[in-house]
Amino acid sequence: MKKIILVILFALVLWGGVWSSNKWIETTEYTIVSEAVPAAFDGAKIVQISDLHNATFGKNQSNLIEEIQSVKPDAIFLTGDFIDSNRFDLSASLVIIDELVKMNKVYYVTGNHEIASNQVEEIAAALQERGVTVLANESVEWEKDGDTIQIAGIDDPLSEPTKHEDEVMHDSLESARLTDDFTLLLVHRPEYLSTYAEFGVDVVFAGHAHGGQVRIPGIGGLYASGQGWFPKVTEGVFEEDQSQMVVSRGLGNSTFPIRIFNRPEVVVVTLKKE
Repeated sequence: MKKIILVILFALVLWGGVWSSNKWIETTEYTIVSEAVPAAFDGAKIVQISDLHNATFGKNQSNLIEEIQSVKPDAIFLTGDFIDSNRFDLSASLVIIDELVKMNKVYYVTGNHEIASNQVEEIAAALQERGVTVLANESVEWEKDGDTIQIAGIDDPLSEPTKHEDEVMHDSLESARLTDDFTLLLVHRPEYLSTYAEFGVDVVFAGHAHGGQVRIPGIGGLYASGQGWFPKVTEGVFEEDQSQMVVSRGLGNSTFPIRIFNRPEVVVVTLKKE
Protein backbone atom coordinates (compact mmCIF):
# COMPACT_ATOMS: atom_id res chain seq x y z
CA MET A 1 0.00 0.00 0.00
CA LYS A 2 2.84 2.38 0.87
CA LYS A 3 4.44 1.76 -2.52
CA ILE A 4 1.18 2.60 -4.28
CA ILE A 5 0.85 5.83 -2.29
CA LEU A 6 4.46 6.77 -3.10
CA VAL A 7 3.91 6.09 -6.80
CA ILE A 8 0.75 8.24 -6.76
CA LEU A 9 2.55 11.06 -4.94
CA PHE A 10 5.45 10.88 -7.37
CA ALA A 11 3.05 10.99 -10.32
CA LEU A 12 1.25 14.00 -8.84
CA VAL A 13 4.52 15.86 -8.25
CA LEU A 14 5.68 15.04 -11.78
CA TRP A 15 2.37 16.18 -13.26
CA GLY A 16 2.49 19.38 -11.20
CA GLY A 17 6.00 20.11 -12.42
CA VAL A 18 5.07 19.56 -16.05
CA TRP A 19 1.88 21.63 -15.67
CA SER A 20 3.67 24.58 -14.06
CA SER A 21 6.39 24.46 -16.72
CA ASN A 22 3.79 24.82 -19.45
CA LYS A 23 0.85 26.76 -17.99
CA TRP A 24 2.10 28.85 -15.04
CA ILE A 25 3.13 32.17 -16.58
CA GLU A 26 6.15 33.97 -15.17
CA THR A 27 6.66 37.71 -15.63
CA THR A 28 10.34 38.65 -15.87
CA GLU A 29 11.31 42.29 -15.49
CA TYR A 30 14.44 43.94 -16.85
CA THR A 31 15.61 47.54 -16.73
CA ILE A 32 17.59 48.87 -19.67
CA VAL A 33 19.70 51.84 -18.61
CA SER A 34 21.21 54.17 -21.19
CA GLU A 35 22.11 57.83 -21.37
CA ALA A 36 20.67 57.77 -24.92
CA VAL A 37 17.12 57.12 -23.70
CA PRO A 38 15.10 60.29 -24.48
CA ALA A 39 13.83 62.03 -21.33
CA ALA A 40 10.15 61.49 -22.21
CA PHE A 41 10.73 57.71 -22.33
CA ASP A 42 12.40 57.48 -18.92
CA GLY A 43 10.29 54.84 -17.16
CA ALA A 44 8.47 53.63 -20.28
CA LYS A 45 7.38 49.98 -20.01
CA ILE A 46 7.44 47.53 -22.91
CA VAL A 47 5.86 44.08 -22.77
CA GLN A 48 7.43 41.46 -25.02
CA ILE A 49 5.41 38.43 -26.11
CA SER A 50 7.26 35.76 -28.07
CA ASP A 51 6.74 32.25 -29.42
CA LEU A 52 3.11 31.79 -28.41
CA HIS A 53 2.77 28.89 -30.88
CA ASN A 54 -1.01 28.78 -30.39
CA ALA A 55 -0.60 27.86 -26.71
CA THR A 56 -3.57 28.70 -24.49
CA PHE A 57 -3.58 30.19 -21.02
CA GLY A 58 -7.12 30.11 -19.65
CA LYS A 59 -10.37 30.52 -21.54
CA ASN A 60 -9.88 33.01 -24.38
CA GLN A 61 -6.33 33.57 -23.08
CA SER A 62 -7.71 35.16 -19.90
CA ASN A 63 -4.69 34.31 -17.73
CA LEU A 64 -2.23 35.72 -20.24
CA ILE A 65 -4.34 38.83 -20.79
CA GLU A 66 -4.56 39.52 -17.06
CA GLU A 67 -0.80 39.11 -16.70
CA ILE A 68 -0.15 41.71 -19.42
CA GLN A 69 -2.87 44.10 -18.27
CA SER A 70 -1.38 44.24 -14.78
CA VAL A 71 1.81 45.75 -16.22
CA LYS A 72 -0.01 48.66 -17.94
CA PRO A 73 2.44 48.64 -20.86
CA ASP A 74 3.32 51.69 -22.93
CA ALA A 75 3.94 49.39 -25.91
CA ILE A 76 3.67 45.69 -26.72
CA PHE A 77 6.19 43.85 -28.90
CA LEU A 78 5.39 40.50 -30.60
CA THR A 79 8.68 38.92 -31.65
CA GLY A 80 7.55 36.09 -33.91
CA ASP A 81 5.99 32.60 -33.88
CA PHE A 82 2.72 34.03 -32.67
CA ILE A 83 1.17 31.16 -34.68
CA ASP A 84 2.39 27.57 -35.15
CA SER A 85 2.81 26.26 -38.68
CA ASN A 86 2.12 22.68 -37.56
CA ARG A 87 -1.35 23.54 -36.23
CA PHE A 88 -2.22 26.77 -38.01
CA ASP A 89 -5.44 28.32 -36.73
CA LEU A 90 -5.34 32.07 -37.27
CA SER A 91 -8.75 32.81 -35.77
CA ALA A 92 -7.70 31.15 -32.49
CA SER A 93 -4.40 33.03 -32.51
CA LEU A 94 -6.12 36.39 -33.00
CA VAL A 95 -8.05 36.11 -29.73
CA ILE A 96 -5.12 37.53 -27.79
CA ILE A 97 -4.52 40.26 -30.39
CA ASP A 98 -8.05 41.60 -30.01
CA GLU A 99 -7.27 42.23 -26.34
CA LEU A 100 -3.70 43.48 -26.71
CA VAL A 101 -4.68 46.32 -29.05
CA LYS A 102 -7.04 47.63 -26.35
CA MET A 103 -4.10 48.08 -23.96
CA ASN A 104 -1.70 50.09 -26.12
CA LYS A 105 0.18 50.14 -29.43
CA VAL A 106 1.24 46.68 -30.64
CA TYR A 107 4.24 45.98 -32.94
CA TYR A 108 4.95 42.66 -34.66
CA VAL A 109 7.61 40.84 -36.67
CA THR A 110 7.52 37.41 -38.27
CA GLY A 111 9.13 34.29 -36.88
CA ASN A 112 10.14 31.17 -38.77
CA HIS A 113 6.71 29.60 -38.18
CA GLU A 114 4.88 32.44 -39.88
CA ILE A 115 7.14 32.02 -42.89
CA ALA A 116 6.80 28.21 -42.85
CA SER A 117 3.00 28.48 -42.78
CA ASN A 118 3.04 30.20 -46.21
CA GLN A 119 0.36 32.51 -44.83
CA VAL A 120 2.47 35.60 -44.14
CA GLU A 121 0.25 37.97 -46.12
CA GLU A 122 -2.94 36.63 -44.54
CA ILE A 123 -1.46 36.95 -41.04
CA ALA A 124 -0.14 40.47 -41.69
CA ALA A 125 -3.46 41.63 -43.12
CA ALA A 126 -5.41 40.28 -40.12
CA LEU A 127 -3.04 42.00 -37.69
CA GLN A 128 -3.11 45.30 -39.56
CA GLU A 129 -6.91 45.25 -39.64
CA ARG A 130 -6.78 45.14 -35.84
CA GLY A 131 -4.38 48.08 -35.61
CA VAL A 132 -1.11 46.19 -35.14
CA THR A 133 1.99 47.74 -36.68
CA VAL A 134 3.62 45.03 -38.80
CA LEU A 135 7.33 45.71 -39.25
CA ALA A 136 8.77 43.96 -42.31
CA ASN A 137 12.34 45.26 -42.70
CA GLU A 138 11.26 48.78 -41.85
CA SER A 139 11.15 51.31 -39.03
CA VAL A 140 8.64 53.73 -37.52
CA GLU A 141 8.78 56.52 -34.96
CA TRP A 142 7.42 56.31 -31.43
CA GLU A 143 6.75 59.88 -30.34
CA LYS A 144 6.10 60.99 -26.77
CA ASP A 145 6.01 64.52 -25.39
CA GLY A 146 8.18 65.82 -28.21
CA ASP A 147 10.82 63.09 -27.95
CA THR A 148 11.23 60.25 -30.44
CA ILE A 149 12.37 56.65 -30.36
CA GLN A 150 12.84 54.53 -33.47
CA ILE A 151 11.12 51.13 -33.49
CA ALA A 152 12.38 48.80 -36.22
CA GLY A 153 11.62 45.23 -37.13
CA ILE A 154 12.96 42.64 -39.56
CA ASP A 155 11.53 39.45 -41.01
CA ASP A 156 12.81 36.04 -40.05
CA PRO A 157 15.63 35.00 -42.44
CA LEU A 158 13.60 31.98 -43.56
CA SER A 159 11.80 34.51 -45.76
CA GLU A 160 14.69 34.20 -48.25
CA PRO A 161 15.66 30.51 -48.17
CA THR A 162 17.98 30.72 -51.18
CA LYS A 163 20.36 33.07 -49.34
CA HIS A 164 22.61 32.45 -46.36
CA GLU A 165 20.95 33.65 -43.15
CA ASP A 166 23.81 36.06 -42.37
CA GLU A 167 23.29 37.77 -45.71
CA VAL A 168 19.52 37.95 -45.23
CA MET A 169 19.86 39.54 -41.80
CA HIS A 170 22.33 42.12 -43.09
CA ASP A 171 20.16 42.99 -46.09
CA SER A 172 17.04 43.24 -43.90
CA LEU A 173 18.72 45.69 -41.55
CA GLU A 174 19.89 47.74 -44.53
CA SER A 175 16.31 47.87 -45.80
CA ALA A 176 15.04 49.04 -42.42
CA ARG A 177 16.89 52.34 -42.95
CA LEU A 178 17.91 52.83 -39.33
CA THR A 179 18.65 56.35 -38.15
CA ASP A 180 20.81 57.68 -35.32
CA ASP A 181 17.78 57.90 -33.01
CA PHE A 182 17.62 55.64 -29.95
CA THR A 183 16.48 52.38 -31.59
CA LEU A 184 14.46 49.41 -30.39
CA LEU A 185 14.71 46.48 -32.81
CA LEU A 186 12.23 43.59 -32.96
CA VAL A 187 13.69 40.33 -34.33
CA HIS A 188 13.02 36.64 -33.91
CA ARG A 189 16.54 35.20 -33.90
CA PRO A 190 18.83 35.93 -30.92
CA GLU A 191 21.95 34.31 -32.38
CA TYR A 192 22.76 37.33 -34.57
CA LEU A 193 23.60 39.86 -31.86
CA SER A 194 26.89 40.70 -33.59
CA THR A 195 24.98 41.74 -36.71
CA TYR A 196 22.52 43.86 -34.75
CA ALA A 197 25.42 45.52 -32.91
CA GLU A 198 27.15 46.21 -36.23
CA PHE A 199 24.18 48.43 -37.15
CA GLY A 200 24.36 50.33 -33.87
CA VAL A 201 21.01 49.16 -32.51
CA ASP A 202 20.49 50.20 -28.89
CA VAL A 203 18.09 47.50 -27.68
CA VAL A 204 17.13 44.26 -29.46
CA PHE A 205 14.10 42.14 -28.53
CA ALA A 206 14.37 38.47 -29.59
CA GLY A 207 12.82 35.05 -28.93
CA HIS A 208 13.05 31.78 -30.90
CA ALA A 209 15.24 29.82 -28.43
CA HIS A 210 12.32 28.79 -26.16
CA GLY A 211 14.64 29.12 -23.19
CA GLY A 212 16.40 25.99 -24.39
CA GLN A 213 13.03 24.13 -24.11
CA VAL A 214 14.35 21.91 -21.29
CA ARG A 215 16.28 23.83 -18.64
CA ILE A 216 18.76 22.00 -16.46
CA PRO A 217 19.10 23.65 -13.02
CA GLY A 218 22.50 25.26 -12.65
CA ILE A 219 23.36 24.72 -16.32
CA GLY A 220 20.68 26.34 -18.48
CA GLY A 221 18.92 25.39 -21.70
CA LEU A 222 19.40 22.00 -23.31
CA TYR A 223 18.76 22.75 -26.99
CA ALA A 224 17.77 25.70 -29.18
CA SER A 225 17.15 25.86 -32.91
CA GLY A 226 19.97 27.79 -34.57
CA GLN A 227 22.30 27.26 -31.62
CA GLY A 228 22.29 23.50 -31.05
CA TRP A 229 22.95 21.70 -27.79
CA PHE A 230 23.59 23.70 -24.60
CA PRO A 231 22.90 27.06 -26.24
CA LYS A 232 24.30 30.20 -24.64
CA VAL A 233 21.64 32.71 -25.69
CA THR A 234 18.26 31.51 -24.40
CA GLU A 235 17.05 34.04 -21.81
CA GLY A 236 18.05 37.31 -20.22
CA VAL A 237 19.97 40.39 -21.34
CA PHE A 238 23.12 40.19 -23.46
CA GLU A 239 25.51 42.95 -24.51
CA GLU A 240 27.86 43.55 -27.40
CA ASP A 241 29.48 46.93 -27.99
CA GLN A 242 26.75 49.54 -27.42
CA SER A 243 23.89 47.08 -28.06
CA GLN A 244 21.81 45.26 -25.48
CA MET A 245 19.59 42.30 -26.39
CA VAL A 246 16.62 41.00 -24.39
CA VAL A 247 15.85 37.33 -25.08
CA SER A 248 12.46 35.92 -24.08
CA ARG A 249 11.97 32.25 -23.22
CA GLY A 250 8.61 32.53 -24.95
CA LEU A 251 5.27 31.02 -24.06
CA GLY A 252 4.53 27.95 -26.15
CA ASN A 253 5.99 24.84 -27.72
CA SER A 254 6.34 23.52 -31.22
CA THR A 255 8.06 20.31 -32.38
CA PHE A 256 8.93 19.19 -28.84
CA PRO A 257 5.55 19.31 -27.05
CA ILE A 258 6.50 20.30 -23.50
CA ARG A 259 8.72 22.67 -21.55
CA ILE A 260 10.62 21.32 -18.54
CA PHE A 261 11.85 23.57 -15.69
CA ASN A 262 11.07 26.39 -18.10
CA ARG A 263 7.93 28.33 -17.29
CA PRO A 264 6.16 30.34 -20.02
CA GLU A 265 7.45 33.90 -19.88
CA VAL A 266 6.12 37.41 -20.34
CA VAL A 267 8.98 39.91 -20.47
CA VAL A 268 8.66 43.48 -19.19
CA VAL A 269 11.40 45.96 -20.09
CA THR A 270 11.57 49.36 -18.42
CA LEU A 271 13.64 52.03 -20.12
CA LYS A 272 15.67 54.24 -17.79
CA LYS A 273 17.71 57.29 -18.64
CA GLU A 274 21.14 57.15 -17.06
